[in-house]
Amino acid sequence: MPSSPPGASNLARPTLAVPIGPLDHRRGGAAATLTLVEYGDFECPQCAQAYPILQGIQDKLGDQLQFVFRHFPITSAHPHAQRAAEAAEWAGAQGRFWDMHDGLYRRRAKLSEAAIVEVASEIGLDPVGLRQSWSSHAHFQRVKDDFRGGLRSEVAGTPTFFIQSVRYDGQWDGDNLERALAEAASAVGL
Repeated sequence: MPSSPPGASNLARPTLAVPIGPLDHRRGGAAATLTLVEYGDFECPQCAQAYPILQGIQDKLGDQLQFVFRHFPITSAHPHAQRAAEAAEWAGAQGRFWDMHDGLYRRRAKLSEAAIVEVASEIGLDPVGLRQSWSSHAHFQRVKDDFRGGLRSEVAGTPTFFIQSVRYDGQWDGDNLERALAEAASAVGL
């Protein structure tokens, strides 16, 4: 197990209950030995704050890092989070997950059903298809599966990060998260 990230206790930390698999949305090097998983919610203010930090880390580490995003919509606090997650999955079925992901985080402060539809249009996807997807609940189960996997991995809120499949309990500002990733990279010989 890698050393404890800054700000984390030395107690055993939860690990990913659902291993990374072919259905996961990944960004970065396919052969990367360093992995960062985020359980996120497109309407979460903290996830929106983490978004540019994560972008910077991904840019800095390039192909050394595989970034995985999983859905954890907290619908009790964020009324549009479920629809946004389903929209991202709908876009993903058309090879445009990351375009929708990025567009939704850019709109997080004013997220609504109309804003989600606008993002679909902006990235060149048919909004009618998105509305049909919502009506048929075509991607509901996929989002629910991510959420349940998060619960099994002891995710309680968003954003929650896992480095090398171990939950990171430290602060996720750029410096601390980068330091924890560097420690994990050192542990795997990068």
